[in-house]
Amino acid sequence: MKRINHIILLLLIGALSCLPKVLTAQAKVEIKGTVKGMENDSPISGVGVSTDSGSYTLTNSFGEFKIDAFIGEELTFQSPHFETVRHRIRSNEDVDVKVKGYEAKSNGSFRGSKSSLDRLSLHALYLDSANYFKKSDIEKSIDYITKSIANLGPRADKGELARSLTVLGEVYLYHKQYDLAITNFSDALEAQSTTRTIFLLGKAYVANKDFEEAEQALLPLTKINKMVPFQKVELYEYLGDAYLGMGNIDKAVAFYSEGLTIAEKNQIAPKVTDLNSKIADAYVKGNRNIEAEGYYSNSLQLAKREAPQRSIQEKEKVADFYNKKNRFDEEIQLRKQSLNELGELPANTKVSRDKPKSLDSITSQRINYKIANAYMAQDNYDEAIPYLQKSIVEADSEDDLIIQKDATRKLSEAYEYKGEFNKALETYQDYVAVVDTLYIRKEQEISRAARLNREIAAKQSRIDGLEQERQLSQSKYDLAITDQQLQEESNKRKNWVIYSLLFGLLLMGLAAFFFYRSNQQQKLANNLLALKSLRSQMNPHFIFNALNSVNSYIAKSDERSANRFLSDFSTLMRAVLENSEEDFIPLAKELELLRLYVKLEHSRFPDKFDYTIDVDEAIAIESYQIPPMLLQPYIENAIWHGLRYKEGKGNLRIHLENIDKNSIRISIEDDGIGRKKSAALKTQNQKKQKSKGMGNISKRIAILNEMYKDKVDVHITDLGNDGSGTKVLFTLKKDK
Repeated sequence: MKRINHIILLLLIGALSCLPKVLTAQAKVEIKGTVKGMENDSPISGVGVSTDSGSYTLTNSFGEFKIDAFIGEELTFQSPHFETVRHRIRSNEDVDVKVKGYEAKSNGSFRGSKSSLDRLSLHALYLDSANYFKKSDIEKSIDYITKSIANLGPRADKGELARSLTVLGEVYLYHKQYDLAITNFSDALEAQSTTRTIFLLGKAYVANKDFEEAEQALLPLTKINKMVPFQKVELYEYLGDAYLGMGNIDKAVAFYSEGLTIAEKNQIAPKVTDLNSKIADAYVKGNRNIEAEGYYSNSLQLAKREAPQRSIQEKEKVADFYNKKNRFDEEIQLRKQSLNELGELPANTKVSRDKPKSLDSITSQRINYKIANAYMAQDNYDEAIPYLQKSIVEADSEDDLIIQKDATRKLSEAYEYKGEFNKALETYQDYVAVVDTLYIRKEQEISRAARLNREIAAKQSRIDGLEQERQLSQSKYDLAITDQQLQEESNKRKNWVIYSLLFGLLLMGLAAFFFYRSNQQQKLANNLLALKSLRSQMNPHFIFNALNSVNSYIAKSDERSANRFLSDFSTLMRAVLENSEEDFIPLAKELELLRLYVKLEHSRFPDKFDYTIDVDEAIAIESYQIPPMLLQPYIENAIWHGLRYKEGKGNLRIHLENIDKNSIRISIEDDGIGRKKSAALKTQNQKKQKSKGMGNISKRIAILNEMYKDKVDVHITDLGNDGSGTKVLFTLKKDK
């Protein structure tokens, strides 16, 4: 018995002695070092340093680097100036790499020039500063890159110029300015082609949804054998993204699976999780839900082994999958787990919804809102209401107006479904207040975004100007050399001068063209922002009067009328909000909304007017599109300012008829008191106020006609010779 005890004790001592080694092998440490030339000990800047697990950095102007790595991993040093060097990490000691055959640039136009060498060092320092501010301050980062390019001078080294343009592309890529990122990566490749820049260009194409271009850029890289495992995994991942974007599910899964194999072989745990999740996404898109659920199960299990944020991220993704499949109980269970795990995280810890970092963060108020939605989908309003209330409180404390708006609207609906109409009305009023606040916030964000876009465009124009100066200087330099060599051939020299001038004019013409195109794109973007802003507005006049009508019904104890009116009113509001993101909707859908609106107004003033809505049977309604809620303000004016003040009972007529095969006429006629008498009845205060709804409609029509070539025309006249009645004529053209 004692002998057995001795054996067990020895085994325990052996296991404990091995444990520190195992933990050390798995610990991540910061490795510092330098990269220098062996012969002259000169520092080498811009060397790419990467690890098997995916960490990546560049050496600074002094050849120094810092990188996080696991002991036992292999460091890879890559540069166009020397052959790739590899180094196995044995401990956390500094790594000093000496490169054979590297010579500092001292030939050609820089030979013997100390100022040129200083210029290159300063260029590298500017790029270091640009990388430092890349994520925190886009304007500073671009400023430093501009200085780095200007510092190179007119005879810039193409490799250094390519480095500057690549860093600029990375800045734009991080801040989601994908078009600018693609332009600068392409310019960098023209100066000097590198595998890393090609990969970044493909990544930018994927982010910009240019999937075919991404395929063309990335597919040739699969033939390169000297890529570190992490880069190879990312290459297959982005190719999978490209094919998924093109709708080729089988190819997407094939590339994801290839990347997954490499990640598992090299124990790149984060990518194993990501790729299982992405394979599941691809199967979902292909309606292969059984396979998708299998891979989602894998990704959930793998995410538990990583940081808590990653586990929460994956749970929310799978919960969204359950939601789409109407599996609400499983969704609720998973989201409640996420909520518990989120509460255990340290304060101020955020969980991004996607990789890379997204503005759509996973927060407690967002999860509570989604849990409530799932309960409401099951008609379980008693369970949904506490989660909605908690979501509203948390969103208010976090200043999350989007969730506060959505949760307040849902809470109003929940009260309505439960028959608690006073609470529903009170909550809906809170919702309207939040919408107003959100609208003001959106206007401010739009203004800030426009200012930032202008500043970025100005800085990019400065960089383009420097590149054009460099090209022009290069042209003049070549012309001078040619002039010296061919002095006896005066005719040929004159031709060279002419060609250079034509080349300069061509450059100026191209610059003017790109400037014009940039202005047009900016103008289009501004129009789209303006349209989005105007669409989000609706004349509150009708909303508040409608709510007053509900209040009137309730005061009269006419619950049936109040319920019917509120039901129709909520249907109209929901449709209006659903259509608010669209420039145009089908004409048939707009007519349904108008019928519902006029019905509501008629129910409020049954003794003031009758109405008819007739549509010529010859009209192909399905062929026409119309801006949402375009006709409503004019109908509202007819009722409120024309028919409401008429002594007797009036008539409202809405008529649609063909003009020709490509256009129709929509007329809105009322036999009310007319525009002049209506204006005379207004109070002094009303005269000072402008109709916000009519002003918005005019602005919308002007912008839409500018964008869609005069698609809509409006003309207003008096119906009678004595000024009574009003007639509004719309001309609507068919899409060509």
